[in-house]
Amino acid sequence: MKQLLELFLAFARVGVMTFGGGYAMLPILEREIVENKGWASHEEIMDYYAVGQCTPGVIAVNTATFVGFRTAGAAGGIAATLGVVFPSVVILSLIAGVLTNFADIPAVRSAFAGIRVCVCVLIFNAVVKLWKGAVPDKAALCLCLAVFVLSVFLKVSPVVFVVLCAAAGILFTRLGVRGK
Repeated sequence: MKQLLELFLAFARVGVMTFGGGYAMLPILEREIVENKGWASHEEIMDYYAVGQCTPGVIAVNTATFVGFRTAGAAGGIAATLGVVFPSVVILSLIAGVLTNFADIPAVRSAFAGIRVCVCVLIFNAVVKLWKGAVPDKAALCLCLAVFVLSVFLKVSPVVFVVLCAAAGILFTRLGVRGK
């Protein structure tokens, strides 16, 4: 029971600090789950993120479910999932009725514009953190650049890119291209 409460509270801390969605939460999630709690490694978090991107639902919720399940089984998955969504439910419930009354006030619009800028920086920080572990060699760099270019010009589901990159990773390893 104590571990379930720890999972709930850890993910509630992540949830309350997450502005801008799943990508923006990566640095907070890594600090809480990898560095503070040791429930997953940096590589595992990146794997959970990749799978969370491909599965239906919100990345933050999917990642919380994966970590919670790995840590304490089905009950852990439920506790972590409830923890990560709880702050949003409370905050949205409190401001939903009030926000529409104040949305046209210039100060409120300006505040949201500032928050959007902050979210962009948080997402950029997440990319930098992911880059360090995800692009260890020239083969991974080429794959990363190819996916980036293709994703800019093609309207293809991220699932397709993940599946193709998984296949390329297997192929690169079998051909001995990785690690050079």
